[in-house]
Amino acid sequence: MADKSESNLGKVVIVGGLGHVGLPLGIAFAHKGLKVCLFDTSKEKAEIVKQGKMPFIEYGAEPILKEVLENGNLEVSTDIKSVTYGRFIIIAIGTPVDEYMNPKTRAFLEFFSTLKKYLHKGQTIIIRSTVYPRTCEQALKLLGNKEEWHIAYCPERIAEGYAIKELKELPQIVAGLSEKAVEDASKLFKVISPLIIRTSMGEAELVKLFTNAWRYIQFAITNQFYMIARTLEVDYDKLRRAMTEGYDRASALPSAGFAAGPCLLKDTMQLAAFNSNNFLLGHAAMMINEGLPNFLVEDLRQRYDLSKTKVAILGMAFKADIDDIRDSLSYKLGKILRFHGADVYYSDEFVKSDDFVSKEEAIESSNIIIIGVPHSAYKNISIPLDKEVVDLWGIIKRK
Repeated sequence: MADKSESNLGKVVIVGGLGHVGLPLGIAFAHKGLKVCLFDTSKEKAEIVKQGKMPFIEYGAEPILKEVLENGNLEVSTDIKSVTYGRFIIIAIGTPVDEYMNPKTRAFLEFFSTLKKYLHKGQTIIIRSTVYPRTCEQALKLLGNKEEWHIAYCPERIAEGYAIKELKELPQIVAGLSEKAVEDASKLFKVISPLIIRTSMGEAELVKLFTNAWRYIQFAITNQFYMIARTLEVDYDKLRRAMTEGYDRASALPSAGFAAGPCLLKDTMQLAAFNSNNFLLGHAAMMINEGLPNFLVEDLRQRYDLSKTKVAILGMAFKADIDDIRDSLSYKLGKILRFHGADVYYSDEFVKSDDFVSKEEAIESSNIIIIGVPHSAYKNISIPLDKEVVDLWGIIKRK
């Protein structure tokens, strides 16, 4: 049962409330007894959620979604006027980059300007989206009198697919452009988080960008190691195990694999753009990670005539055990293979497409099997020894 003080905090309206960030957050708040409205422009997603179903994979979310819909703590709206009735307005819309890998800050601020007519000064506005540094200050200027509006920034840091679990476990970063914004946002997030970490606005805006850039660079290091080892015909998975087993100083080295998805590359490039493109490690990481599909194809071309070869790619999502294909490098790999004449089969355990085949059919029909994403279902699959397996992740065990 929710604490009475929690239910008295006031209504929470989440803008972009049916996305991967907003929906789990709204469910978490509603489960704690707060009244939550999920505002989103997607009528298709709205109908799915109203029926108590998740529009994407989020482990542990659906039973709670049904509960909070039934008890009235959660509502779904496609009417922008819903924003007017919130005590807290949480902005959880996407912040993409353009074709030059620069952040589309103007699009975010234009949306904020559109939202302005439905906001009022008694609200606390919390930006949850990943933003370019100093974007929050620009948003405050759009609203007018700085002394009367209260904007906080609380960057999202969950792993997609596991938000319901992590929102209860991870600390929340809270910053604001007024003391009231900081106090209000802290009270709100304390409802679901074990620890509130207050920072300056500059620190908060960089926390998310630095975190994702750091992870992206980590993946680039291991992918570069993989390429070097492969060039020397050394099994990188065995090499990595020898490096890390019982040796704590190397234990953080991840396996090789595609570093994809809607955050890591984007946030690394936002950081580079903010620093006048003077982020050599970030740019190097992009060239390595984005170049990995090309490396795999060139490696195969040394041994096969791809125009006479059938290749299966198992795993089209951008990470394991989810159904999100945004910026997945498996598709880039498939395009390069097809450019060189290969007959390519796509398969995935969670992503549905009329063009996909089952993993069994993909394996049977192909000469080469590439593990694009290490879905759990691939760990125990049987692949005949006469077929070549390209397994960056090291999950396939063959005798």
